[in-house]
Amino acid sequence: MRSSEALAFWYFAGCVVVPWLRPLPAIRRTQIAIAGAAMCAAILAVSHHAPTVVRDWAPGASILVGYYVSGWFFVRPAVDVERWLLSWDRRLLGDPPTRFARWPRALLAYLDLVYMGCFLLVPAGFAMLTAIGRADRADRYWTIVSAAEFGAFAPLVLVQTRPPWILERKVESASRTLHRAVSLMLEHFTIRANTFPSGHVAGSLAVAFAVAEVSPSIGIALLPLAISIAIATVVGRYHYVIDGIAGAVLAVAVWTLARLAGV
Repeated sequence: MRSSEALAFWYFAGCVVVPWLRPLPAIRRTQIAIAGAAMCAAILAVSHHAPTVVRDWAPGASILVGYYVSGWFFVRPAVDVERWLLSWDRRLLGDPPTRFARWPRALLAYLDLVYMGCFLLVPAGFAMLTAIGRADRADRYWTIVSAAEFGAFAPLVLVQTRPPWILERKVESASRTLHRAVSLMLEHFTIRANTFPSGHVAGSLAVAFAVAEVSPSIGIALLPLAISIAIATVVGRYHYVIDGIAGAVLAVAVWTLARLAGV
């Protein structure tokens, strides 16, 4: 089993056990445990029987499933933690919903676009490695990216908060149409819970770091995009400032540990 497959396997194995240790509704416990067991079985099957090209791309699906399963752990928000996160945003930004209203419309539109498409960056990073003939780095790439993403999802078991876009009044933005489109996406295609650290920031930076190991020029080109996504999470009120900082720290820590371990 590859390192990335083992990482996903143990993440979902945890989803089989942990629900029974948390105060969850019975139906939710069952759903999480069944999903975790099904993913463990799927990962084992892929690792033993699937062709190489399937194994190379399968971790992307594991990350996506892991994100939605993590949302099932959300029961009630930790209001005190939410207040603490919001208090830091207000200290650093003043009035967050209006703080960026005067930024150029083109810049705000760009930030909304990169945020809306950030989920594509994870598979795109590996696609770039494949395009330059380095699909052999699949396990290394997915180990770094999966560890960053799962590391952002897992704390939802204990630290349950709502994102600022739910708690605050609507953001005043010059990019109204695009911001409305992002808001609709959040309403219908996300778990409506806050990942702390930010999975967007951790995953985007992890992609840039993992690609840079193979192609420094492509990795350096991806870094401004990852930073743009991090800024977009705060400007659009999709994450708290501390979420983004924690996500960046997580990505750097995962990359550093991967280098030290030589996985």
